[in-house]
Amino acid sequence: MVAVVLSPNLDTLRLFLHVVAACVWVGGQITLAGLVPTLRREAPDALKPVARAFARLAWPAFIVLVVTGGWSLAAVDVGTTSTAYQVTVLIKVLAAAAAGAATVVHSVGRSRAAVALGGAIGLVSSLLALFLGLLLRSGS
Repeated sequence: MVAVVLSPNLDTLRLFLHVVAACVWVGGQITLAGLVPTLRREAPDALKPVARAFARLAWPAFIVLVVTGGWSLAAVDVGTTSTAYQVTVLIKVLAAAAAGAATVVHSVGRSRAAVALGGAIGLVSSLLALFLGLLLRSGS
């Protein structure tokens, strides 16, 4: 009998969870970046509740990213990877850590500069981690 679709496995599940979490984390940041100017102008009182509502989705997604990222690293046979692959993994991990740290600064910052820089660095670091993840996937 011929299979109609490819069979999923644990690696597929891990990658699926990682991609969905990245969609929530990075896509949500991009969406909010587009919505915040309008919210500030049209409904300034809604800004904080909207940010809190997003955080209730985003932080669990970030945790899923960290867990599935660690799971993915544990599945790699380091002895068979190139130095370039290993350096790329290191930069991705640093970018993900920077994204989390910057987003914390954005969330708890009291000055406009802390909020703005935290948000900008968080988004850029998140995009870098996302790009490097795709690079690793295509290079493996």
